[in-house]
Amino acid sequence: MFGPLKGCQICSSKNLETIISLGHQPVVQQHLTPEKLREPETAFPLNWCRCNACGLVQIDYIIDPKLVFHPEYPYQTGMTKMLVDNFRELASLVIGKYNLSNKDLVIDIGSNDGTLLQGFKAHNIRVLGVEPTKVAHIARKNGIPTVNDFFSEKTAKEILEKYGQAKIITATNMFAHVNNLQSFLHGVSTLLSDGGVFITESQYLMDIVEKLEFDTIYHEHLRFYSVKSLVDLHRRFGFTVVDAERISSSGGSIRVFAMKGKKESSPVIQSLIEAEEKAGLHDRKTFEEFRKRLISVKHKILQLLVDLKNKGNRIVGIGAPARASTILGFFNLDSNLLDYICERKGSLKIGLYTPGTHVPIVDEEKLFQDQPEYAMLLSWHIADGLIKKLKENGFRGKFIVPLPEPKIVG
Repeated sequence: MFGPLKGCQICSSKNLETIISLGHQPVVQQHLTPEKLREPETAFPLNWCRCNACGLVQIDYIIDPKLVFHPEYPYQTGMTKMLVDNFRELASLVIGKYNLSNKDLVIDIGSNDGTLLQGFKAHNIRVLGVEPTKVAHIARKNGIPTVNDFFSEKTAKEILEKYGQAKIITATNMFAHVNNLQSFLHGVSTLLSDGGVFITESQYLMDIVEKLEFDTIYHEHLRFYSVKSLVDLHRRFGFTVVDAERISSSGGSIRVFAMKGKKESSPVIQSLIEAEEKAGLHDRKTFEEFRKRLISVKHKILQLLVDLKNKGNRIVGIGAPARASTILGFFNLDSNLLDYICERKGSLKIGLYTPGTHVPIVDEEKLFQDQPEYAMLLSWHIADGLIKKLKENGFRGKFIVPLPEPKIVG
């Protein structure tokens, strides 16, 4: 179950081909206290692969979820305005589209701090979160009932006995995290009412390839979905993908609506699959080109940062999301190149150090006090909004946007 994959995560074929190896990387959300800096760290293989049988893109080494989503897991959805806005829109959409009332139950799996469920609760709809990390206590504090456990078939049966079936089950930004798909989807099937809808949001393979979003590759993300692979996956477990849409969240995601049994699908599904085929998303040459582009960018960004440092410039990082750890690790960026990384006030990561590369994480206020010459956007996928906000708040330096091509913005 854990360790090297023995076959494709969907079709079990052993015909997996490595697209690119990102070396050995630590768990991205396992930030270090000052006391732990001198202790040995464990790093795991991180290879991005493609199944030549069904086309699923995936990593080929699975870490125990209890190590990845550990009790001190520091991620909070509510700290990211883009996600707060996205979840507010999703709640409003679902309430209207499925005519929800206060008799209906909405369950969010991987509910984190309860941000998504707040949008349903505001309309007096019954809600329940399922969250394995300590962040669950933040949701409870904010009035969102939350089961503090990993979701499985067993958990689903316990929830069913206490709360009954749900009309809507959501799994946003976590469906690619699920190791035991059989237990997970059987659990969803158990809890979902007949005519109910299972809604997922996952980072979309099309966007990853088009925008060179290699920083979405880390051990939390076991699979990287195309619409074609999502349709195949759901069908194998007795669901039909009935609708889907591309959304801008997390640098480009796919929102999928599925129902139990055989149902009629929207024409949108076939249109999206045809667009994927036209873009070469199911062609190995597309991924060979991705690898070449990434190696080129790695050389460019390292050269840029070294040149700036050699001229006496101070460079700091902006944002410490999970994807930042992949950028730092693969590009070999440590405290010799980045003086520190800034996080918004209230972040659980402030005072800690990045895994593997040991860059200190500080309160964003330090940026405005120090006024370094350059700030590198590690949350580059929201560069426009970040640059605008930081300038308005008084930062006078220049910005480095590392991807999809390194550039400096004044």
